Order: sequence, then structure tokens, then C-alpha cells
Amino acid sequence: MEKFTVLTGVAAPLPMINVDTDMIIPKQFLKTIKRTGLGKHLFDEMRYTPDGQEIPDFVLNKPAYRKASIMVAGDNFGCGSSREHAPWALADFGIRCIIAPSFADIFYNNCFKNGILPIKLPKEQVDLLLDDASRGSNAVITVDLEKQTITGPDGGTISFELDPFRKHCLLNGLDDIGLTLQQSAHIDGYEGKQRTGQPWMWG
Repeated sequence: MEKFTVLTGVAAPLPMINVDTDMIIPKQFLKTIKRTGLGKHLFDEMRYTPDGQEIPDFVLNKPAYRKASIMVAGDNFGCGSSREHAPWALADFGIRCIIAPSFADIFYNNCFKNGILPIKLPKEQVDLLLDDASRGSNAVITVDLEKQTITGPDGGTISFELDPFRKHCLLNGLDDIGLTLQQSAHIDGYEGKQRTGQPWMWG
């Protein structure tokens, strides 16, 4: 998993509450088990007309936000069904950080497993960042995970809280597999003893 240290990028404003996982990646795109290729379908029903034409007013279709790497959203982001395809689609599009007052629990947990930093902030601070994000190509925000700070276009800084273990995993690019592989020496040692003492287990 790609490490998350300092992210500087354009922030896209999505001032909607209860953005559910079906809005993030509609059910017809859940057939794949690959983590790539879903970015083009992110927010599909809000980005495109039924015949596949872009909807100009949707934020990610506006020229200033086509390469946004941060999203600022409303309460309860990622609610609905527990599809991991939602963070897959966000990451494949290029979104590495989502800032909102609250997140659905399963979506929040899945973000960390896919290299995305979800940041919870009080609504008043999210509203300030939404205002910053409304500046189009000037909506550049810096998120420093080590310092746990968000710096807006005017240099103002907001601090955020994060579980130390989740922070460690993101800083070091460790998903569940990466965490397991950190114990590879112990795993190899155990398997070596088992091959000697219980060879029938390896027949």
C-alpha cells in the first residue's frame, strides 16, 4: 500500500450529507475484484447522464477539480452497504483524503486499508474547509499526517485527531497483508518447527 505522509492537492467540495456507497460506486460496477479501473465510475450517476454524457455541474467534472486528491464532504459520508469497492473507486480516481464531520464505521475502516485518510472534524471546521474548497484551482490544501494538521490556501492550520495505530499503518503503507508480513520471521520459524515436528501436516 502506498505510504501517506504529506498530501498537497486540490480539494473538491461535496457539501452533501448521507453520501452512501451506492452513490460513490453504483451496484452495477461491483462485479470486479480488482482495485483498479473503478475511478471512471466514481459517483457515476451524479457525474454522467444515462447516455454517458458528463454532467457539467457535478464537482468532479469541473476543470478545476478533475485531478482533486482531497474531498471535503458532509455528515455520515460512506453510509449504506459495506462495499469495499467504494474506497477502491475513490483511490483509483486519485482521492487520498476525505474530510467530513462523520463517517459510516465500515467505510471509515475500509479507507485505512486502502491508503485513504478519512479525517473527522467538527462541522464548523468542515464548513471553513468547504469554503476553501470552493475556490476552484486555488483550493489547494496540505494534509500532514505526521503533524496531524490541515493547512488551507491562506495558511490557516487545523489540527485533527487520529488513532495512533491507524496513523502508523498509513505512514508506513501497511494494510492487513503488510502487517502480517512484518511477522514473516516468526511465521517462518513456526512453520520450520512444524515441518520438523509434524511433517505429515506438509505432505
